[in-house]
Amino acid sequence: MSGVDGSKIMASISCLTFNHGAYIRQALDSFLMQKTNFEYEILVHDDASTDGTGEILREYGEKYPDKVKPLIQRSNQYSQGIDNISGAFNFPRVRGKYIFMCDGDDYWISPDKMQKQVDYLEAHPDCTLCIHSAEIELVGKALTEKKMRPYRGNRVITPEEIVDKPSGYAMSSMAFPSRLVKELPDYYVDCPVGDTPLQMMAAAQGYCYYMDEPMSAYRVGVAGSWTSEGKSGDYARKQQIYWERMKKVYEEFDAATEGRLRQAAESAAKRTYYHTMVNTRQFKEIMNPEYRRYYKELTARTRFFIQAERCAPGAYGLLRRMFLGKNG
Repeated sequence: MSGVDGSKIMASISCLTFNHGAYIRQALDSFLMQKTNFEYEILVHDDASTDGTGEILREYGEKYPDKVKPLIQRSNQYSQGIDNISGAFNFPRVRGKYIFMCDGDDYWISPDKMQKQVDYLEAHPDCTLCIHSAEIELVGKALTEKKMRPYRGNRVITPEEIVDKPSGYAMSSMAFPSRLVKELPDYYVDCPVGDTPLQMMAAAQGYCYYMDEPMSAYRVGVAGSWTSEGKSGDYARKQQIYWERMKKVYEEFDAATEGRLRQAAESAAKRTYYHTMVNTRQFKEIMNPEYRRYYKELTARTRFFIQAERCAPGAYGLLRRMFLGKNG
């Protein structure tokens, strides 16, 4: 009977997957290629996939029993109202001192990623989140030069900056102490997305360190992903519900942190509202001087197409087909 002593496991990888049969092998292989001087485990939660993902996970679990620990659901948990699957099913299984995050349709591109982040976290016990830049891959196309690169150069990120940031962090870049998730606050449980409350929890207890090195890849355009599913059906209504839920999350965070990061939380909530206005093309609100700061944070391309659609919708349609295509 083989096995690794749980007390010797330094890091746990939390991977969520649903119908990622075309991608999950690459994700698992990228975890297994890591060069570390410590033991780690791979906790994969499959939310009742129907495309053979579960069979692939069983295969890897049998081949790497000391590393790969699949949890394969018989019924879809997300559809039953459990938004944050990691907190419900993966975090309780964690044995490592640190947790790494990566969804099953993303993957890591550096074999030294885990070692570099653990080394920093071990040397800086006050650091509660370590992230890095990531490549962006459009599904069906080659890896592009585009990156999720929220900052330029390695640097410390203050708690205020973690909460009130103009651009997101790649989930596949996140590493943090497992002690953060021993007790999950209301704002984690109530949040419709899993990465934002984790970042807020880190901000409440420490600071973040950013490594300006692309060590993972983030896929855009995967069918069935949270982003693509959100765009189906009554999109405007979904955006309204998302905003209402996020507003509650930031209010709960402010209460939990006793107002220490109130200004950052209020600004982050306002930015979330603004982005739902951008997404649903509410031009009066988009151009409202109150939100000028958030308008300036948008990319030049996004601002260009907003103005084109606002002022010349016919020409905008042509430009969209020419420059954005079906990925726009």
